[in-house]
Amino acid sequence: MTPLPSPSEEQDRLLEEASHIVKTQSLQMKRCLDSDKLMDALKHASTMLSELRTSLLSPKNYYELYMAVTDELRQLELYLVDEFQRGRKVPDLYELVQYAGNIVPRLYLLITVALVYIKTNSSLKRDLLKDLVEMCRGVQHPLRGLFLRNYLLQCTRNVLPDTPEDEGDQAEGTVRDSVDFILMNFAEMNKLWVRMQHQGHSRDKERREREREELRILVGTNLVRLSELDSITRDKYKKLVLPGILEQVVSCRDAIAQEYLMECIIQVFPDEFHLATLTAFLKSCAELQAGVNVKNILIALIDRLSLYAQKNKEFNSLFETFSEQVASIVQSRIDMPAEDIVALQVSLINLALKCYPDKVDYIDKILQTTVETFQKLNIERVEYNTPVSRELMRLLKIFIDQYNNILTVIQLTYFAPLMELFDFYGRKSVSAYLITNALNNDTLVPTSESVDSILTIVSSLVQDQDDQPAEEEDPEDFAEEQGLLGRLVHQFKSDVPDQQYLILSTARKHFQAGGKKRIKHTLPPLVFQAYQLATQFSALREEDEMWSKKCSKIFRFCHQIILSLIKAELAELPLRLFLQGAMTIGSIDFENHETISYEFISQALSLYEEEISESKCQLAAITLLVGTFEKMSCFGEENAEPIRTQSALAASKLFKKPDQCSGVCTCSHLFWSGKNSQGEEIRDGKRVLECLKKGVRIASQCMDMSVQVQLFIELLNHYIYYFEKKNEHITVAMLNQLIGKIRDELANLESNEETEQISKHFTNTLFHLRNRQEGPPVDGISYEGLTL
Repeated sequence: MTPLPSPSEEQDRLLEEASHIVKTQSLQMKRCLDSDKLMDALKHASTMLSELRTSLLSPKNYYELYMAVTDELRQLELYLVDEFQRGRKVPDLYELVQYAGNIVPRLYLLITVALVYIKTNSSLKRDLLKDLVEMCRGVQHPLRGLFLRNYLLQCTRNVLPDTPEDEGDQAEGTVRDSVDFILMNFAEMNKLWVRMQHQGHSRDKERREREREELRILVGTNLVRLSELDSITRDKYKKLVLPGILEQVVSCRDAIAQEYLMECIIQVFPDEFHLATLTAFLKSCAELQAGVNVKNILIALIDRLSLYAQKNKEFNSLFETFSEQVASIVQSRIDMPAEDIVALQVSLINLALKCYPDKVDYIDKILQTTVETFQKLNIERVEYNTPVSRELMRLLKIFIDQYNNILTVIQLTYFAPLMELFDFYGRKSVSAYLITNALNNDTLVPTSESVDSILTIVSSLVQDQDDQPAEEEDPEDFAEEQGLLGRLVHQFKSDVPDQQYLILSTARKHFQAGGKKRIKHTLPPLVFQAYQLATQFSALREEDEMWSKKCSKIFRFCHQIILSLIKAELAELPLRLFLQGAMTIGSIDFENHETISYEFISQALSLYEEEISESKCQLAAITLLVGTFEKMSCFGEENAEPIRTQSALAASKLFKKPDQCSGVCTCSHLFWSGKNSQGEEIRDGKRVLECLKKGVRIASQCMDMSVQVQLFIELLNHYIYYFEKKNEHITVAMLNQLIGKIRDELANLESNEETEQISKHFTNTLFHLRNRQEGPPVDGISYEGLTL
């Protein structure tokens, strides 16, 4: 049994058969024309055109057949024009072709002959055009009728009257006749096109809609022809052309047709025509069917006119017109999705930013409309990464990017209410975007009121929220977000020191509500900003008699912040901040600065003793503390001695012997480096030697010989340092004794990579001593008796 052909194969077969007949009949037609047998040629042409009566071909294949037939029909037109131009009269030809057996070939032939008449006798133009567009009503089959009228439009393209009504010959016609002709043809084609959806079974509806989409350009060509008429003025378009088009678009009540034709109007007619008819066009948008995507139509029009208005600044009312009409359309279309409504507001924002960049109130009006729309829709929260959320993001980001100034953003009354529509993740995303924009553009925030507004807007990053999910956030993402806030603090700057203090106080109120996880990122930058502010007040001591008290107030402010970090179960960070504060205080000679500085250092020591337990961290803390103390010169002996003693004691209590050794060696510098409050250099050589001897004893207690040797070499370097600094308690005999001890122990170590590194360190140390011993004396230091 032979299998049935597929629909595609059947279509190919039908098209091939029809095309074969067309080729055969066109060939016969040409032979008859060559022999001047016009009547016979017309019969073959009619037979060829009869193939267009088919209802079996799909629109795509029918189009191919139509193109083949009309190409051949062109030969007949050329022959007839040539005959008429030679002077041969065939006055009854127009009547003769009407005897064609079927209406489809008859009308194609009538159009062809009428075109010849018009080209050879323009006085017939007006009547023939009116006659043809009326007669084409005889074909009511949607597909056949569409292509027939398209042929009419194609043939008459270059013969349509295009002179103003008060100038043209009435017999030849004026532009008004062309408009009437095209509008009537458009109306009939649109009806045929719409009627296609009702042909056939309901199960084929999707296929028919696809086929209709393929044919839409046939209908749209009418609008293109109208736009090509030079004599259509803006006034004529407003009073005659657009009303005629819109009447057909609205009355057809078909979503596919309405959406396409409204977009077609926008594309084919000039911008100044759209501006003159804006209200009428937008009002028609409100009357379109529910299935029409009005958003796309409006956005296309707004985007196009915004570019035009940007170049022609005289259109002051453009925003108001669009704003009012968009609001009316949204109100009339209760089924419009929320994301489409927001997309329209996005387009309005683009319009406002392009045409009226200085009118920030336009932006606020758009935000207000958006907020009120969501209130009417009873939408309290917009879930992150949904279509409506993405449109809202676009809405907010567009003008953030346009102004690149966070201070402009916070001036908008409805920015914060609109942000509140987002869920937690949405608010975080906008907040991070806003802060990043401020950082990238180096925007400074100069008042406490602005700081308060900004930190309120980005509160989803600053502190926990009521709608915050219970699950833990990704640590890396969290740290990155908080890092943005920390960087933002450095943008909070005023040229007026008193105002700067208010700024820092305002920021502190917000950040301290952030909880343990956040404040370690946000409070330290505040502390450093405050330290800088104290230095600024110090520079203004000649201008501000209260500068000293203000400095004291700033350091109390910092002290409280650091204590709150300690309460958040942090230790190393507060310790570093206390030491940095102590050093800053020591550099500013204000009232009670020694007492306050001592408080900061003692707090650091307390933190060390109570909170830092890991040995390596303890050693790092002691090293940092000693380095800080060395840089300070504000302490009298009464305050300096407890710090030195307590530090050395802490070093000697380190858990690991190597750390103890390194710690006490480091503490030796407390008795030799720096200056006291009287400007005298600290030089207690005896206490230095005690520290070094204690270091030797601790090193000797290490069981690991390689570690022991390493420590001895480090100690040797300390001895050499103090010897060269003229510490009279350090002698050449001590150096020789330590060098001998290292040589003895080094000889007993196993040969490996670690031993090689230790030997290299020792060799370098001896190389230094040899250079000093053999070279000229430096600062009167004698190396006599040194055994190398």
